Amino acid sequence: MIEKNQDLLSVVGRILLAIIFVFSGFGKVTGYAGTASYMASHGLPMVSILLPATIVVELGGALILILGWCVRPVALVLFLFLIAITLVFHTGGDPASNIQLLKNTAIMGGMLMVAAHGAGRFSIDGRQKR
Repeated sequence: MIEKNQDLLSVVGRILLAIIFVFSGFGKVTGYAGTASYMASHGLPMVSILLPATIVVELGGALILILGWCVRPVALVLFLFLIAITLVFHTGGDPASNIQLLKNTAIMGGMLMVAAHGAGRFSIDGRQKR
C-alpha cells in the first residue's frame, strides 16, 4: 500500500517539511528588526546581509520543496543551513534549546530523505522525467 501511494506521500511530506520554513521566513519578514537584533545578540556579523539571505533560503527553499523543482540540491542546501542555524542558536543545553536542536535534527533527516529520493512524480522534477 505504501509503495502504491509513494508519490502522494512524497508530495505531502515535502509540503509538511516546507511549512516550517514558510512560517519561519514570514516571521522574519514581519519581525525584521527583532530578528536582526536576535541574530546580532548571538554574535553574527553582517546581519544586514545574513538576514535577507536567510529569508530567501527559507521562503525560496519552501516554495521549491512545495513545487518539487530541483529538490535534491535544495534539500542539501536546507540541510547545511539547518546545521549552521542549529549550531549558532540551539546548542545552549537548556530545555528549549534541546527541543529546537531535536526538531532541527528531525528536519535535517527529512531533508536527507528528500535529497536521496527526490520529489516524486507529483512535482516539476517528476514531470520533467516523463
